[in-house]
Amino acid sequence: MTNQKVRVSMNTALATKNALVDLNQRLVEQYTAKHPIADIVKHRSQFVDSLLTQAWQDFALNTDALALVAVGGYGRGELHPHSDIDLLFLVNDEPLSAELETQLSQFITYLWDTGLEIGHSVRTIAQTIEQGKSDITIATNLIEARLLTGNEHLFDLLYDNIRQHDFWPSYDFYNAKKDEQTNRHSKASAFDLEPNIKTCPGGLRDIQTIAWVAMRHFDAATLEELVEHNFLAPAELEELLECQNFLWEIRFALHITANRNENRLLFDLQRQIASLLGYEDATQLAVEQMMKRYYRTVRRVMELNQMLLQLFKRATLGHTQALEIQPINSMFQRRGRYIEVLDDDLFTRANEEILRLFLMIAKNSNIQDIYAPTLRLLRNARRGLTAPLQDNPACRKVLMEILKHPRGIEALSFMHKHGILSSYLPAWRKIEGQMQFDLFHAYTVDEHTHRLLLNIERFSQSEQKDEFPLGAILINQLPKKGLLVLGAIFHDIAKGRGGDHSKLGSKDAIDFCKLHGMNDHDGRLVAWLVENHLVMSVTAQRRDISDPEVVAEFADKVRDAIHLSYLYCLTVADICATNEKTWNNWKGSLLRDLYFSTQRVLARGKEKPVDVKARVKEIQAKAKKELIRRGIKEKDMDTLWSRFKSDYFIRHQPNQVAWHAEAILKHNRDEPLVLMSKHTTRGGTELFIYSKDKPKLFATVMTVLDNKNINVHDANIMTSKDNYALDTFVILEQDGEPILQLSRIQSIRKALEKALASENPKLPKFRKLARIMKPFNVATHVSFLPSARHGTSMMELITLDTPGLLAKVGDTFYRCEVTLLAAKITTIGERAEDFFILQTQSGEALDEQQQRQLSEALILALKSTN
Repeated sequence: MTNQKVRVSMNTALATKNALVDLNQRLVEQYTAKHPIADIVKHRSQFVDSLLTQAWQDFALNTDALALVAVGGYGRGELHPHSDIDLLFLVNDEPLSAELETQLSQFITYLWDTGLEIGHSVRTIAQTIEQGKSDITIATNLIEARLLTGNEHLFDLLYDNIRQHDFWPSYDFYNAKKDEQTNRHSKASAFDLEPNIKTCPGGLRDIQTIAWVAMRHFDAATLEELVEHNFLAPAELEELLECQNFLWEIRFALHITANRNENRLLFDLQRQIASLLGYEDATQLAVEQMMKRYYRTVRRVMELNQMLLQLFKRATLGHTQALEIQPINSMFQRRGRYIEVLDDDLFTRANEEILRLFLMIAKNSNIQDIYAPTLRLLRNARRGLTAPLQDNPACRKVLMEILKHPRGIEALSFMHKHGILSSYLPAWRKIEGQMQFDLFHAYTVDEHTHRLLLNIERFSQSEQKDEFPLGAILINQLPKKGLLVLGAIFHDIAKGRGGDHSKLGSKDAIDFCKLHGMNDHDGRLVAWLVENHLVMSVTAQRRDISDPEVVAEFADKVRDAIHLSYLYCLTVADICATNEKTWNNWKGSLLRDLYFSTQRVLARGKEKPVDVKARVKEIQAKAKKELIRRGIKEKDMDTLWSRFKSDYFIRHQPNQVAWHAEAILKHNRDEPLVLMSKHTTRGGTELFIYSKDKPKLFATVMTVLDNKNINVHDANIMTSKDNYALDTFVILEQDGEPILQLSRIQSIRKALEKALASENPKLPKFRKLARIMKPFNVATHVSFLPSARHGTSMMELITLDTPGLLAKVGDTFYRCEVTLLAAKITTIGERAEDFFILQTQSGEALDEQQQRQLSEALILALKSTN
């Protein structure tokens, strides 16, 4: 080929690039017109085939020395808009001539210039086989190899070699792909908020793994051929293809929306993809409808993958070791770690035996899974049901046995995994795959509830006593654990319907209990748990539980110690199941404190009014005892404490009062004092600031802490009689852990001391809003609640959690001449739900006009961040 000819061919790269753009546009039009996605991805692959074949001719590469081979996904003939195009340049054993090497290099450069994402290798047959034998990924790509153009004989030799028995025997290939899948699954959840549709459990890779192991054994080219080999039933093939096509639709939309090879369903792309797929907002958001189908799809793929890989190992490879068979009864037996049905017609003949399968799992701790042939029968029976299983009295009887069994949650877990909870309970079917488009709920509603049930089971495990010390005690004291389990099942079952899900779920629970013949007392308890499952969490995290009136109000709702124990267990299990970052020692401590405070109120019948003077004297006496031991003079303590208001002592423990007093007495009064505790307070680090009070002090502290990426969870804002700030904060790292590293503590202290010492501190700029937060828009809502404390107002703020939020809130308080007394800071995913106790500068509650002015000022100040 002449240089002139090469230049001419290279000049066509732009034209080819434009042709690819036009192709993608046509494919997008076909996609939005609902053409079959399988045709679309094959069409793009065929277009690239013709492009490469023509370019191969243009660059005079059509010689006996070379073969152009498509491998990987391109080898399967599937190409999404930005998929990699994996190529193997297969060469004969002779070294390529210098001219041919140059032409090949120019060919590859040309392909890059066209905008194609090329992945390529140049190998001989011997090199290809050698690398394939040592690398399962290369071997997998080769199994799907397809000749595009070039030396057919060369490709045929490769094809024959990779189908030899010693090139990855079927059983070795199966084990390698199974291990690969297990490793991949360990790195992600099928129910991630931003799932990778290719590699997550139940994603496209799981479908491909089924095909790969079967193709290696049967030498099949498509999933359809596996039906001919009696490996797949026609209905199973139809389901696999349906799942694959939906995942392909999402992947195609992902590529064109992101304009890159993107396989993660990122939050900032999900709304656009839902729109492309034709979903519209209704009772549920369009994005939630799309994700619901996605999560249901991956669950189906996971079940099919599990069953088919086990069947493949058992039925076609012949390498399954003999498993010990242990009879259970006339209907079931244990085969190794699997449960197996003895009658293929059992499930269809008597539907209650579907439930009995899971009861047997609860009764036999040696059973860890369902045998694949039995799972196939279970799936067929599930599909054939014409009415919910709960309509069958015999089924109801077996389910009640499951609920009463000590290992009933184990059985319920398997029922959830294999779609039997949905088959039993119609309301469960509605929440299956139901996601909430926010950053707080990390799992679908059904998966969250499943994890909640597993947490209840964890309370009974000895190794969990350190993490759940109170739960480990209470779980064994509950009169009927099954009532807690039912409360868990129904607590979120009405989500997505519109309306108050707690009240709607409570009605569902009552109806369930009546249908299953439970007594009125037990039914009312379950319904009460469902209706009030959020009350303890809200009270502990967003109310001032050091206030006796708050505790007394909560005790009135709880009514007795039994309800309190049930609610505590449900609350802790619920919080832990929301996402992996929600639970921490701070929340654990708050809930335990509320539990024991409420228990004391219930035990005494009604909390007696607190004698403030006596309480102050008691705290001071305990603190004095410790301070005298440390060498502090009593007269110095009395002089210091005479400057403090009673409220300071009421809101601090004696050890805190002693710690503060010793530091203040040893400190230069003109300098700001910043203390950070070496011990943890309620699971967090205590920050104490003693300084001459000045405007915007709270806003200044919040700005510094935000810049240091610190979370503030609690704040007590006080001033002494002579106008010194006595501010206490509970702070945590972003991961919910206390701040313990000495260098980190010193850095925070120095930054605060510098900012507080300056009259006009140069404060750092707020951090940028994180990518994951950008798709969310939380309207700012300010509400005022009745306050039990005289002369104060309680305000709740709900808004988007943005960098610098508390600093802006503090600045607004200052501008509106409002004094902050205390704050509870709660972050729920992308939402800030913060609680403040306020008063005017003259020490009074805010009147209606002041409340309205503050509300309007906050909404305006936070508008730019939303």
